[in-house]
Amino acid sequence: MVVEADGGSRGNPGPAGYGAAVFATDGSLLAERAEGLGTTTNNVAEYQGLIAGLTAARELGATAVAVRMDSKLVVEQMSGRWQVRNEALKPLAATARELADGFDEVSYAWIPRAQNAHADRLANQAMDTQAGKPTPTDTTPTRWTGATGTPTRLLLLRHGQTELSGERRYSGRGDVPLTDAGRQQAKAAAARLATLEFTAVISSPLGRARQTAAAVAAATGRQVEVHEGLVETDFGDWERLTFLEAAERDPELHRRWLGDPSVAPPNGESFDTVHARVRQARDELVQRHAGETLLLVSHVTPIKSLLRMGLDAGPSLLFRLHLDLASLSVVEFYPDGNASVRLVNDTAHLS
Repeated sequence: MVVEADGGSRGNPGPAGYGAAVFATDGSLLAERAEGLGTTTNNVAEYQGLIAGLTAARELGATAVAVRMDSKLVVEQMSGRWQVRNEALKPLAATARELADGFDEVSYAWIPRAQNAHADRLANQAMDTQAGKPTPTDTTPTRWTGATGTPTRLLLLRHGQTELSGERRYSGRGDVPLTDAGRQQAKAAAARLATLEFTAVISSPLGRARQTAAAVAAATGRQVEVHEGLVETDFGDWERLTFLEAAERDPELHRRWLGDPSVAPPNGESFDTVHARVRQARDELVQRHAGETLLLVSHVTPIKSLLRMGLDAGPSLLFRLHLDLASLSVVEFYPDGNASVRLVNDTAHLS
């Protein structure tokens, strides 16, 4: 990910603020941070912007970060080429280095102010808001998504490999354990998630999800809460069959099932039913943990359903979106009804 950060002070020292933005490598905006800092110096504000940007990237699950700033001082000090002599900057630099140490790779580059316009705009908006000046953010949301308020962020972790998933067989309510490879995937995911901040680990009741959640809990010192609403689809009589075997067993029904989410497998559960169940679980969790970050350990269909809600997409997403074993996705739900998908099918921790 790319972090662009800036800070400013009108008077130096004077009324100050910072802005930071996190971008994916394709240039799409992932997060924004901005805040007024009262009265302080320009360099303090620059460091605060860097800290906010690195924190946002960590929350999004980044493993490698490229920092771009128009502050020569911060770039050179964080790169280790200049010493930090100012006593007011030393604790800020230490905080930034501690955050940076949590990534596999961090680079710093100086860019001209004109190329740092996004973060500069956020910093100036923060200073304007602090000063009580009317700005577009007084009447419209600051986030590019149009959402307002503090979101409830859901970190969505798919369980590790089982014997059935390794053979690409329908695996619904059957309680199959993780394989050795699946346990290693869970351990790798746990190591990554130990670097992120979240308030609860909530798992599907099925063993493969609970094993994966237990690995995360052990790495983070948290307890695992079980939620029945996160259980996988009941594939009924197709349980343990491959796609081809199910199609050969019930050709007409299987064909209709692929095109109609209201159709259920024999003695199983339709995707419409799953979606309604997961939506109810989502609503309950968002109400109970408003504004918090939660880790949900679940399965392909429930995770896709949550991403579908975040995207306000139709049921075709279930068949067009791929989710790897032990992959991480992130979706946020805002109190005003908006939502934002921040990450999909990230497996960087498995490489």
